[in-house]
Amino acid sequence: MAESDIRDERLKKLEKLREAGMEAYPADSHRDISIGDAIATFDELEASGKKLHIGGRIMSLRGQGGIVFADLFDGTGRLQIVLQKADMDESLYALFTECVDTGDFIEVFGIAFKTKRGEPSIKVEKWRMLAKALLPIPDEWFGLKDEEKRLRERAVDILQNEELRQMIIRKSRFWSACRTFFEKKGFMEVETPVLETSPGGAEARPFITHHNALDIDVYLRISAGELWQKRLLVAGFPKIFEIGRIFRNEGQSREHLQDYTQVEFYEAYSDYKNGMIQVQELYRHLAHEVYKKYTFTINGYEVDFAEEWKTIDFSESIKEHFGIDPINCTEKQAIDAAREAGVLSPKVEPNKERSIDSLWKHIRKTIAGPAFLVGVPIFLEPLAKRSSKNPEVVERFQVILAGSEVGKGFSELNDPIDQRKRFEDQQKLRDKGDEEAQRLDLDYVRTMEYGMPPAFGFGVSERLFAFLEDKPIHEVQIFPLLRPKAD
Repeated sequence: MAESDIRDERLKKLEKLREAGMEAYPADSHRDISIGDAIATFDELEASGKKLHIGGRIMSLRGQGGIVFADLFDGTGRLQIVLQKADMDESLYALFTECVDTGDFIEVFGIAFKTKRGEPSIKVEKWRMLAKALLPIPDEWFGLKDEEKRLRERAVDILQNEELRQMIIRKSRFWSACRTFFEKKGFMEVETPVLETSPGGAEARPFITHHNALDIDVYLRISAGELWQKRLLVAGFPKIFEIGRIFRNEGQSREHLQDYTQVEFYEAYSDYKNGMIQVQELYRHLAHEVYKKYTFTINGYEVDFAEEWKTIDFSESIKEHFGIDPINCTEKQAIDAAREAGVLSPKVEPNKERSIDSLWKHIRKTIAGPAFLVGVPIFLEPLAKRSSKNPEVVERFQVILAGSEVGKGFSELNDPIDQRKRFEDQQKLRDKGDEEAQRLDLDYVRTMEYGMPPAFGFGVSERLFAFLEDKPIHEVQIFPLLRPKAD
């Protein structure tokens, strides 16, 4: 039967319910126990003979004549209900058989008992509709098979796909474990602006929108409040973090999305060496708290978070693989090396910065990790502190997992003169057409001139969760963005 025909039939049943004096969408529910709790205490409930109100969605219907069996699901568990014509009002039983379908939300009143086969059940004395479903949910044994339909009708897929449902639960635990980790260490959670007059804190293309009240264009943030959180360091808060949504108007791939969740944290009187210890502890904490293990298969790599993490030097790695010094080579040498390796993007005008970065990303694909990348040239990081041992590199590290970057941190630049110079250098790159270069943010520089303590900062997105799940990142979003369906 076509979906439109099924809907028409259900509308007729809806009208029949109303004619019988039963609301199809009441505002209240008399439910006094969840199905999960009923299952957990079933023996006690059965022995007591106590009558219960239980509600949920009908996932299956079976039976004939004078008896009907149905499975109710309320998000906490699944329990069988049994309606027998002889045990309840005959007209109420008839209304159930004539008007109730799979997918409907109902409420039943009755006692706990076990069937002859020993199945925990509720013997129904009364029932009423809580929400009549006008569209049919797919058969549980088959579910939604078409990939696009699964993504477009995500709620139905979640309802029937237990693996997907458990993944969403793990994602909730992931961010909860992340929050608990920082709170136990004395960090304070903050919220910083999502709308900005100048996007900063990362190298990315922003989304632009218009603020009608102020009549100005604003940007959706491209980092989880990096420059704002560092303002809070100036304001005297020594340990802060934010878990929030960020937006980047860029390409989409297995590892990249345009809007996603990220955690960033900042600790005054710390540096990137202490940060490495803390980040390693964070990743191990998340792995154990959510998955109860430390070893994962990610993108075909075997990754063990419990083992000793390697440290890889950026410049030495480039020299070893491509024979050039990324710091002292000329722009032409960098571009030529990138062209020879076939790693230059046709969308970006080649320069030294992008060429060297592309060479490193080519190497990165071969590293299983977990590892820390250090020794990054200053021209690739405008917000990190220069190394006291080598002013041509910054005190920054990246976490490398399964051939990708999954987290970045550094000793924060707190010299306002140096910061302004690096912002100006980045602005020159923007003026030449590099849309990912950072903007000159004079307001932030002015705040820094009031004095910012030495500090460590770090950020990692939900890419880490996607890697632990070994899935493309759009599949671990609850409701991934899709193009509107064509008419």
